[in-house]
Amino acid sequence: MTKTEETQSHGKPFPVSKQMAWDAYQKVKTKGKAHGVDEMSMKDFEEKLSGNLYKIWNRLASGTYFPPAVREVEIPKKEGKMRKLGIPTVGDRIVQTVVKDYMESSIDRLFHEHSHGYRPQKSAHQALEVARVNVKRHDWVIDMDIKGFFDNISHELMLKALDKVVAEKWVRMYCKRWLEMPVQKLDGSIVGKEGLGTPQGGVVSPLLANLFLHYAFDMWITRQHPAISFERYADDVIVHCNTREEAEVILFQITGRMTQCQLELHPLKTKIVYCKDFKRKDKHEHVQFDFLGFSFQPRSTILKRSGSIRTQFDLAISRASQKKIVEEVNSFRIHRWSNGTIEEIADELYSKLQGWINYYGKFRKWEFLNIFRRLSYRLMRWVQNRYKILGVNEAYEWLRLYQKEHPNLFVHWRVGFKQ
Repeated sequence: MTKTEETQSHGKPFPVSKQMAWDAYQKVKTKGKAHGVDEMSMKDFEEKLSGNLYKIWNRLASGTYFPPAVREVEIPKKEGKMRKLGIPTVGDRIVQTVVKDYMESSIDRLFHEHSHGYRPQKSAHQALEVARVNVKRHDWVIDMDIKGFFDNISHELMLKALDKVVAEKWVRMYCKRWLEMPVQKLDGSIVGKEGLGTPQGGVVSPLLANLFLHYAFDMWITRQHPAISFERYADDVIVHCNTREEAEVILFQITGRMTQCQLELHPLKTKIVYCKDFKRKDKHEHVQFDFLGFSFQPRSTILKRSGSIRTQFDLAISRASQKKIVEEVNSFRIHRWSNGTIEEIADELYSKLQGWINYYGKFRKWEFLNIFRRLSYRLMRWVQNRYKILGVNEAYEWLRLYQKEHPNLFVHWRVGFKQ
């Protein structure tokens, strides 16, 4: 039985099956744990799982579902400011997942091949790999920063984009309701959207953002400059140019295009970057840019064939990302876990360390591994407290011997970090 046939057999006007709601729940339950404005956790939702899922399906399939407000939270940004996220309720995350999956199956194929963010079979690593190739081919980069992108998406233009690619009125109806749903601020007050913005944190928001920038940027620059290469991951965009003059002209045009789309490039964060290496030796104000947690800049590199050292324009974990990891390592306060064993510490840290290594260890891993010096210091302090060892050197020696005997205990030990 098809989705439409199953839905029609229940007498509902919209092609949403119970299986679609169940599949969406299976995806949502493995992700974020934060509760929405109703303060219902996933555990609470699952206490009456059958009834809650039936209620979601019934309202969604009949057109009577209206999303509650999203709960605003703040998380620190790399420059020290706070980023606002909107946390939907558990039920709304499930509903958004149903519609997102339905919509994505038909519109994702329309997107540009170098739009990498939040798409099936696409990843940040793919975007970085393509960028790594392109900075070797082209001398200049436009490092774009769209000021407050998610907060400033025009609902009017967003709905026009939806009209172009989504035939189903019920999908457009629900997307409109999500665009318009209010926000519960930190002080508890409820604030409307007033025609702008889609909350970061919503399940459907990344897909809507991709659709918006598909027309606002991807298709526009492809028409205007078909020979230009770019990589985009959601609202993070870099554009490659052959000369500084070309970069200046194209940046001027991009600025105008963003204005047409009721967006603005950040005047301080947007810049033209020179991809300086052993061949490209001119002087320029900017010779470094960050993209997806990595910094592209001139780096000393040992060439595999000759063994000689040359400066290449390459990527490694950014300073901002290093700082964030160090701050998190410090927050573990491992040296206070004096009643636990080192094996328990390794188990506790496993998923976090593995995640960092999987992501940041992809490029120039030897540079990334140096960040675990901070973790070694914390472990050394734990050794001192646990075994009453006063000397720093003795405590580090204890760790070195333990690593030699148990080289696979910690994730970073397994991939080559030495005390």
